[in-house]
Amino acid sequence: MVTLDGKPASADDLLSLALTNVGHFTSMRVDADGGIRGLALHMERLTRDCKIVWNADLDTGRVRAYVRQGLDGQSGPCVVRVTIYDPKVEMGHPADANEPHILVSVRNAGALPPEPLRAMSVPYERDLPEVKHVGLFGALHARGTAQHAGFGDALFYGPDGLVSEGGTWNAGFIDQDGTVVWPQAPVLPGVTMALLRQHVEHRVATVTLDQAKGMAAAFATNTSIGVRPLAAIDETEFPTEHPVLRQLQETYLSIPGETL
Repeated sequence: MVTLDGKPASADDLLSLALTNVGHFTSMRVDADGGIRGLALHMERLTRDCKIVWNADLDTGRVRAYVRQGLDGQSGPCVVRVTIYDPKVEMGHPADANEPHILVSVRNAGALPPEPLRAMSVPYERDLPEVKHVGLFGALHARGTAQHAGFGDALFYGPDGLVSEGGTWNAGFIDQDGTVVWPQAPVLPGVTMALLRQHVEHRVATVTLDQAKGMAAAFATNTSIGVRPLAAIDETEFPTEHPVLRQLQETYLSIPGETL
Protein backbone atom coordinates (compact mmCIF):
# COMPACT_ATOMS: atom_id res chain seq x y z
CA MET A 1 0.00 0.00 0.00
CA VAL A 2 1.13 3.54 -0.76
CA THR A 3 0.17 6.09 1.88
CA LEU A 4 0.02 9.88 1.89
CA ASP A 5 0.29 11.35 5.37
CA GLY A 6 -0.59 7.95 6.80
CA LYS A 7 -3.72 7.36 4.68
CA PRO A 8 -4.10 5.29 1.48
CA ALA A 9 -3.06 7.46 -1.46
CA SER A 10 -5.67 8.01 -4.18
CA ALA A 11 -5.13 8.61 -7.88
CA ASP A 12 -5.97 12.28 -7.36
CA ASP A 13 -3.33 12.49 -4.61
CA LEU A 14 -0.70 11.26 -7.06
CA LEU A 15 -1.79 13.36 -10.04
CA SER A 16 0.62 16.22 -9.39
CA LEU A 17 3.55 13.82 -9.21
CA ALA A 18 2.55 12.38 -12.57
CA LEU A 19 1.89 15.72 -14.28
CA THR A 20 4.44 18.11 -12.75
CA ASN A 21 6.99 15.70 -11.23
CA VAL A 22 8.23 18.09 -8.55
CA GLY A 23 9.40 16.67 -5.26
CA HIS A 24 12.26 14.95 -3.50
CA PHE A 25 12.74 11.63 -1.77
CA THR A 26 15.00 9.21 0.01
CA SER A 27 15.06 5.42 -0.16
CA MET A 28 16.08 3.35 2.86
CA ARG A 29 16.89 -0.34 3.04
CA VAL A 30 15.24 -1.94 6.06
CA ASP A 31 16.87 -5.16 7.27
CA ALA A 32 14.87 -8.10 8.56
CA ASP A 33 15.48 -6.94 12.15
CA GLY A 34 14.02 -3.51 11.36
CA GLY A 35 17.37 -1.69 11.38
CA ILE A 36 18.15 1.05 8.85
CA ARG A 37 21.80 1.91 8.20
CA GLY A 38 22.25 5.67 8.13
CA LEU A 39 18.70 6.48 9.27
CA ALA A 40 19.79 9.79 10.80
CA LEU A 41 21.50 10.74 7.53
CA HIS A 42 18.33 9.95 5.58
CA MET A 43 16.35 12.24 7.89
CA GLU A 44 18.96 14.98 7.48
CA ARG A 45 18.69 14.62 3.69
CA LEU A 46 14.89 14.96 3.75
CA THR A 47 15.09 18.01 6.00
CA ARG A 48 17.79 19.69 3.91
CA ASP A 49 16.12 18.97 0.57
CA CYS A 50 12.71 20.08 1.85
CA LYS A 51 14.15 23.50 2.59
CA ILE A 52 15.75 23.67 -0.87
CA VAL A 53 12.77 22.41 -2.87
CA TRP A 54 9.82 23.74 -0.85
CA ASN A 55 11.40 26.43 1.34
CA ALA A 56 9.67 24.65 4.22
CA ASP A 57 10.56 22.77 7.38
CA LEU A 58 9.88 19.04 7.72
CA ASP A 59 8.76 17.21 10.84
CA THR A 60 10.94 14.08 10.79
CA GLY A 61 8.98 12.70 13.72
CA ARG A 62 5.97 12.47 11.41
CA VAL A 63 8.14 10.91 8.73
CA ARG A 64 9.30 8.20 11.13
CA ALA A 65 5.75 7.54 12.30
CA TYR A 66 4.44 7.13 8.74
CA VAL A 67 7.37 4.86 7.83
CA ARG A 68 6.68 2.68 10.88
CA GLN A 69 3.07 2.48 9.78
CA GLY A 70 4.08 1.55 6.25
CA LEU A 71 6.34 -1.21 7.52
CA ASP A 72 3.70 -2.73 9.80
CA GLY A 73 3.37 -6.41 8.92
CA GLN A 74 6.33 -6.35 6.54
CA SER A 75 8.55 -9.43 6.82
CA GLY A 76 12.02 -9.72 5.39
CA PRO A 77 14.31 -7.02 4.01
CA CYS A 78 12.62 -4.23 2.10
CA VAL A 79 13.22 -0.77 0.69
CA VAL A 80 10.99 2.05 1.89
CA ARG A 81 10.82 5.22 -0.16
CA VAL A 82 9.73 8.52 1.39
CA THR A 83 8.68 11.12 -1.18
CA ILE A 84 8.05 14.71 -0.12
CA TYR A 85 5.77 16.74 -2.40
CA ASP A 86 2.86 19.15 -2.39
CA PRO A 87 -0.23 17.76 -4.18
CA LYS A 88 -1.30 21.36 -4.89
CA VAL A 89 1.79 22.25 -6.92
CA GLU A 90 1.00 23.80 -10.31
CA MET A 91 3.24 24.07 -13.33
CA GLY A 92 2.57 27.79 -13.72
CA HIS A 93 3.16 28.74 -10.09
CA PRO A 94 5.48 26.24 -8.37
CA ALA A 95 6.58 28.86 -5.85
CA ASP A 96 3.06 28.88 -4.41
CA ALA A 97 3.45 25.28 -3.21
CA ASN A 98 4.98 25.22 0.26
CA GLU A 99 3.00 22.61 2.18
CA PRO A 100 4.94 19.38 1.66
CA HIS A 101 3.22 16.06 2.34
CA ILE A 102 4.74 12.66 3.06
CA LEU A 103 4.27 9.75 0.63
CA VAL A 104 5.50 6.33 1.78
CA SER A 105 5.88 3.27 -0.44
CA VAL A 106 7.50 -0.10 0.29
CA ARG A 107 8.99 -2.77 -1.96
CA ASN A 108 10.94 -5.97 -1.35
CA ALA A 109 14.73 -5.69 -1.24
CA GLY A 110 17.18 -7.79 -3.22
CA ALA A 111 20.08 -9.74 -1.79
CA LEU A 112 23.32 -7.99 -0.84
CA PRO A 113 25.52 -7.58 -2.74
CA PRO A 114 23.84 -7.89 -6.16
CA GLU A 115 25.65 -9.25 -9.18
CA PRO A 116 28.49 -7.10 -10.61
CA LEU A 117 27.39 -4.34 -12.96
CA ARG A 118 28.65 -3.42 -16.41
CA ALA A 119 28.42 0.35 -16.95
CA MET A 120 28.55 2.43 -20.11
CA SER A 121 29.90 5.96 -19.95
CA VAL A 122 27.24 8.49 -20.97
CA PRO A 123 27.61 12.31 -21.08
CA TYR A 124 25.07 13.64 -18.59
CA GLU A 125 24.77 15.90 -15.55
CA ARG A 126 21.74 15.81 -13.27
CA ASP A 127 19.79 18.98 -12.52
CA LEU A 128 20.47 20.20 -8.97
CA PRO A 129 22.69 17.19 -8.26
CA GLU A 130 22.94 17.86 -4.52
CA VAL A 131 19.21 17.12 -4.13
CA LYS A 132 17.69 13.65 -4.41
CA HIS A 133 14.75 14.87 -6.45
CA VAL A 134 12.11 13.04 -8.45
CA GLY A 135 13.22 14.51 -11.81
CA LEU A 136 14.63 11.23 -13.12
CA PHE A 137 13.94 11.52 -16.84
CA GLY A 138 17.50 12.37 -17.86
CA ALA A 139 19.10 9.74 -15.62
CA LEU A 140 16.70 7.02 -16.72
CA HIS A 141 17.09 7.97 -20.38
CA ALA A 142 20.86 7.59 -19.95
CA ARG A 143 20.28 4.24 -18.23
CA GLY A 144 18.08 3.14 -21.13
CA THR A 145 20.75 4.22 -23.61
CA ALA A 146 23.28 2.04 -21.81
CA GLN A 147 20.92 -0.91 -21.62
CA HIS A 148 20.08 -0.70 -25.33
CA ALA A 149 23.84 -0.98 -25.93
CA GLY A 150 24.05 -4.15 -23.83
CA PHE A 151 25.19 -2.65 -20.52
CA GLY A 152 23.46 -2.67 -17.14
CA ASP A 153 23.55 1.05 -16.38
CA ALA A 154 25.11 4.42 -17.19
CA LEU A 155 28.15 6.08 -15.62
CA PHE A 156 27.90 9.84 -16.09
CA TYR A 157 30.66 12.20 -17.13
CA GLY A 158 30.49 15.95 -17.68
CA PRO A 159 31.60 18.25 -20.51
CA ASP A 160 34.92 18.58 -18.70
CA GLY A 161 35.44 14.83 -19.10
CA LEU A 162 35.21 14.18 -15.37
CA VAL A 163 33.34 11.16 -14.03
CA SER A 164 30.59 12.01 -11.54
CA GLU A 165 28.04 9.33 -10.60
CA GLY A 166 25.84 6.56 -11.94
CA GLY A 167 22.19 6.31 -12.88
CA THR A 168 20.98 6.11 -9.28
CA TRP A 169 24.22 5.43 -7.43
CA ASN A 170 27.49 6.95 -6.36
CA ALA A 171 30.60 5.73 -8.15
CA GLY A 172 33.80 4.81 -6.34
CA PHE A 173 37.18 3.50 -7.41
CA ILE A 174 40.18 1.67 -5.98
CA ASP A 175 43.50 2.95 -7.27
CA GLN A 176 46.57 0.88 -7.97
CA ASP A 177 47.79 1.47 -4.40
CA GLY A 178 44.57 0.06 -2.95
CA THR A 179 43.13 3.40 -1.83
CA VAL A 180 39.43 4.14 -2.22
CA VAL A 181 38.85 7.16 -4.50
CA TRP A 182 35.59 9.11 -4.67
CA PRO A 183 35.14 11.43 -7.68
CA GLN A 184 35.29 15.14 -6.97
CA ALA A 185 32.34 16.35 -9.02
CA PRO A 186 28.78 17.64 -8.58
CA VAL A 187 27.09 14.47 -7.27
CA LEU A 188 24.32 13.44 -4.93
CA PRO A 189 25.81 13.10 -1.42
CA GLY A 190 24.75 9.47 -0.99
CA VAL A 191 24.07 8.03 2.46
CA THR A 192 25.93 4.77 1.73
CA MET A 193 28.91 6.74 0.46
CA ALA A 194 28.85 8.89 3.60
CA LEU A 195 28.78 5.84 5.86
CA LEU A 196 31.71 4.25 4.05
CA ARG A 197 33.70 7.47 4.24
CA GLN A 198 33.30 7.38 8.01
CA HIS A 199 34.78 3.89 8.25
CA VAL A 200 37.27 3.43 5.40
CA GLU A 201 40.39 5.41 4.49
CA HIS A 202 39.82 7.23 1.22
CA ARG A 203 40.60 10.27 -0.86
CA VAL A 204 38.46 12.58 -3.01
CA ALA A 205 39.91 13.60 -6.36
CA THR A 206 38.91 14.52 -9.88
CA VAL A 207 38.71 11.42 -12.04
CA THR A 208 38.68 11.58 -15.82
CA LEU A 209 37.08 8.80 -17.79
CA ASP A 210 40.53 7.57 -18.86
CA GLN A 211 41.72 7.63 -15.25
CA ALA A 212 38.63 5.71 -14.18
CA LYS A 213 39.42 3.00 -16.69
CA GLY A 214 42.97 2.81 -15.32
CA MET A 215 41.85 2.06 -11.76
CA ALA A 216 42.41 -1.32 -10.12
CA ALA A 217 38.67 -1.77 -9.42
CA ALA A 218 35.42 0.17 -9.42
CA PHE A 219 32.11 -0.03 -7.59
CA ALA A 220 28.65 1.47 -7.18
CA THR A 221 26.95 2.33 -3.90
CA ASN A 222 23.47 3.15 -2.73
CA THR A 223 21.15 2.04 0.05
CA SER A 224 19.51 -0.69 -2.03
CA ILE A 225 22.68 -2.33 -3.36
CA GLY A 226 25.24 -1.58 -0.66
CA VAL A 227 28.59 -1.96 -2.42
CA ARG A 228 28.22 -3.42 -5.92
CA PRO A 229 31.34 -4.18 -7.98
CA LEU A 230 31.59 -2.76 -11.48
CA ALA A 231 32.66 -5.50 -13.85
CA ALA A 232 33.33 -3.05 -16.68
CA ILE A 233 33.21 0.55 -17.82
CA ASP A 234 32.62 0.52 -21.56
CA GLU A 235 34.97 -2.17 -22.86
CA THR A 236 37.41 -1.93 -19.94
CA GLU A 237 37.05 -4.92 -17.63
CA PHE A 238 37.58 -4.79 -13.86
CA PRO A 239 38.14 -7.56 -11.31
CA THR A 240 35.10 -8.10 -9.11
CA GLU A 241 36.93 -9.95 -6.32
CA HIS A 242 39.44 -7.25 -5.35
CA PRO A 243 40.33 -7.48 -1.62
CA VAL A 244 39.40 -3.83 -1.02
CA LEU A 245 35.99 -4.48 -2.54
CA ARG A 246 35.47 -7.29 -0.04
CA GLN A 247 36.60 -4.97 2.75
CA LEU A 248 34.10 -2.33 1.66
CA GLN A 249 31.26 -4.86 1.49
CA GLU A 250 32.12 -6.32 4.90
CA THR A 251 32.48 -2.87 6.43
CA TYR A 252 29.10 -1.74 5.14
CA LEU A 253 27.33 -4.86 6.40
CA SER A 254 28.99 -4.44 9.82
CA ILE A 255 27.51 -0.97 10.32
CA PRO A 256 24.64 -1.38 12.78
CA GLY A 257 21.19 -0.28 11.72
CA GLU A 258 19.28 2.43 13.55
CA THR A 259 15.72 1.89 14.70
CA LEU A 260 12.75 4.04 13.81
